[in-house]
Amino acid sequence: MSNAPAPNVAAIQTAFREAAATLDAFLKDPACVAGVERFAEAAAATLKRGGLLMSCGNGGSMCDAMHFAEEWTGRFRKDRSALPAVAFSDPSQLTCMANDFGFDEVFARSVEAYGKSGDLLLAISTSGNSPNTIRALEVAKQKGVTTVGLLGRGGGKMKAMVDIPIVVPLATTSDRIQEIHIKVIHITIETVERLLFPANYA
Repeated sequence: MSNAPAPNVAAIQTAFREAAATLDAFLKDPACVAGVERFAEAAAATLKRGGLLMSCGNGGSMCDAMHFAEEWTGRFRKDRSALPAVAFSDPSQLTCMANDFGFDEVFARSVEAYGKSGDLLLAISTSGNSPNTIRALEVAKQKGVTTVGLLGRGGGKMKAMVDIPIVVPLATTSDRIQEIHIKVIHITIETVERLLFPANYA
């Protein structure tokens, strides 16, 4: 009688090992960890000067952008004051801008509307080549907005465009990349809270 795991169990174990290997590769890459530190420092500096945190992405990356924003305006671990953050995810605004200007402009128009010097934009793309996030970065640069890219697959075009690139190594599929992206988001928020609200971690 074989002691090998059932096919479904083996596939599940393989998936978890792939996820763990991706996280391990991220942790072993000094540039990745340094990128998260820079992201946290930039976000904290933005909030200290009364700036706005903005975020955008497509599909699952939009979900991560929304998650990023709600953690600031709501509560992460313990109560503290609400912090200014917005994700570009309102369907009425997005469809209006897409209808009027084309889908590539939906995030750029929002940066134009809300962004100002001293703010921060988190642009999320597993490929690093999403046309609408690229356009958002172009407008952000024009407005003096600090930019962070949560990226994958080598970083694509966006890697050279952002002030702080964070590129997930090893992974080639969007799901594995997004699993690291949400960890980066959570750990960045925790790091900022430790800087701004140290009593919450005493």
